[in-house]
Formats: sequence, structure tokens, C-alpha cells
Amino acid sequence: MSAAPLFTPLQLGPVTLPNRIAVAPMCQYMANDGCASAWHMQHLMTLAMSGAGLVMIEATAVSRRGRITHGCLGLYSDAGEDALGTVLEQARRVALPGTEFGIQLSHAGRKGSAHRPWEAPGGSLSSGDAWTTLAPSEIAHRDNWALPQAASEEDLDRIADDFRNAAMRAARLGIKVVEIHIAHGYLLHQFHSPLSNRRQDAWGGDAERRMAFPLRIARTVRAAAGGIAIGARITGSDWAEDGLTIADATTLATQLKAIGIDYACVTSSGIPVSNPTVANAEDHHPSLAEAVRRQSGITTRAVGMIIDAQQANDIIGSGQADQVAIGRAFLDDPRWGWHAAFDLGVTLPYPSPYAWAAPGEWSGLKRRKA
Repeated sequence: MSAAPLFTPLQLGPVTLPNRIAVAPMCQYMANDGCASAWHMQHLMTLAMSGAGLVMIEATAVSRRGRITHGCLGLYSDAGEDALGTVLEQARRVALPGTEFGIQLSHAGRKGSAHRPWEAPGGSLSSGDAWTTLAPSEIAHRDNWALPQAASEEDLDRIADDFRNAAMRAARLGIKVVEIHIAHGYLLHQFHSPLSNRRQDAWGGDAERRMAFPLRIARTVRAAAGGIAIGARITGSDWAEDGLTIADATTLATQLKAIGIDYACVTSSGIPVSNPTVANAEDHHPSLAEAVRRQSGITTRAVGMIIDAQQANDIIGSGQADQVAIGRAFLDDPRWGWHAAFDLGVTLPYPSPYAWAAPGEWSGLKRRKA
């Protein structure tokens, strides 16, 4: 077997993964009051045999109020836990050897009570099925979004409890990796960014206090989830003069590592800005991940428009990141991991009924390398 860096094992805390490929958590907006549906059964069973060492379940709301849309997956009820458990039971039956499942826990904050992306008009719901959103400050996400309510101490206590309960549910489901969403403009990112947090209390006012609530949630999840891997998706930059920078990301990652968080997935953007300092933020994600990895020492994942096998392999081989998360490329090609292995000279075990499709003399297939 080739020693392609992408296909070497990775240790995430107590969890050993067979390779460095993660399926990124991708919202599907196909749940019913947070409960996984037949869509999720198909989606996760397909990705379970994709060749990725880790399959991250989509951003999953820790409460009804924490959803982005009415179609968002949630882990806030017994019904939701049971539905996801049924899906995972079937997905594990078809998973390739060593493949593990993770889940990203999130609260949408002011980006909640929204239309599904393919619905018109965009922005906040305006009908009777809308709900009042929470945020650190009363600042709307965009012009066509509803004004959120500034979270009270009672609200923050409740949100911490919601994250704790969701983490405990994830652990009961046998999920091996729990990721806290502190990016993409959702609630914990809203607290971290000076663009969205104008508070002057224990939860805002300077860089240290803006980190306080995300770190509180990280400690809460770390304590609740027991001996499984805990990570965080963090913001490498807001790409705005007055926003978060890579220095803020490194400081947060260092603090997360100190309290026992096992890895950081480094992304960027999510807080709308009028004049971003870069045009294509995702092009910069590997370099952001590299900076966080080098300066904090935390295990790091790169994400964002990683398309082909050599690109992913180079990110790992060059030391920019310890793992790559791949999203849209897996939606386009659910066998991306199989094809990446072939391109890099690695042999993956195919499920027996599909072994006839493995490239080779006896299969009759002559797949051309990229």
C-alpha cells in the first residue's frame, strides 16, 4: 500500500481514524421537527461507504430555537435521538471498516427562523411559523433578516444546558466525534466576532470576554460527552478590518486545546461585511489552518473547495493540516474516497457487492487517474 499522507491513520483524541479524509457537515434541511428522515437514511448510508475515515453529520441544532430552518436536523428531543439512532444503525451496517461518525452541534442564533436556501424569498421567515431569534446583541444578520433579541443570562444558561444535553445524546448514540460550531455566522461565532457582539458585560467588550461564551460551551460539551473526541469549527478570519483575524483564531484554538478540545476545523467568513478584504475566502482556508496548527499546536482540519485527491494529499503532506474536510465534492461523487485512493496508488476495501467495480485487470474497468 502507498504511503500517501491522505491515507495514513489519524488520532483524534481517543479515536483512531483510518485516513485523513472527513466528509464535511453539510446541512440538508430535510428533517421533521429536528427528526432525521428517509433522506438522511439515504444520505448517511451512502457516505458511510464513501471511503472517508470520518463522516460528519450535518450542523445539528441543540434546540428548536437554535435551528436555522424548520428543516434542520436537531438533537433536542427523544424523538430526534431515536430517529437519528435508527439512521446510524443502518449506516454503520454498510460503512467501510474503520469509518466513524461525528456530529456538529450548533445554535443558529440570529441566522435562525430562516427560509430553506432554495425557497424564496431568502432571509427570515415572515409568516406565523417564524420564531424570535437570539444573539449577543440586537443586530440583524442582514437587511432582510429579523432583528434578534439580545440573549439574557437566563437564555445563556439554557443554551449551555441545550449543548450539554445534545452532547449527552450524541454520546448515547455511539457517535465518536462531537464538533462545536463556532463559525459561519452562527451563535457562538456571533459572540466571538466584534462585528456582531457589542455587549459590555462578561460576554463581550474585549477579545477575552467575546471568547468567554464559546469557551463556556466548549467546557460544557467536553464534560458532558465523556471519553469521545471533541472538536470545534472556528473562524480563521471575518475578512473585515474590524473583524476576527488569524491571531484571534490562534488564541481561541490555544484556549480550546488547554481545556481538552482535540481539534480545530478552520474556516472563515459568515458574518456579512460590506467590503471583504478577500474575494475568494475558501482559497485561503488551508493557510489559515496551517497558521492555527503551527501557533497553537492543536490538531487541525482544513476545509473549503478541496476538490481533487492530489490537492487534499498535498495539504496533508505539506503540514498545512492534519485532516481535510470535503463537502460538495462528496455530494457530486459519493465514491470520492475510492477514486482518491486509486489516484494516489492506495487500495481501499470495497463492499463485497461492489468489488466488481474496483479498477483492475479482472474488473474490466480502466479508470484514468486525474
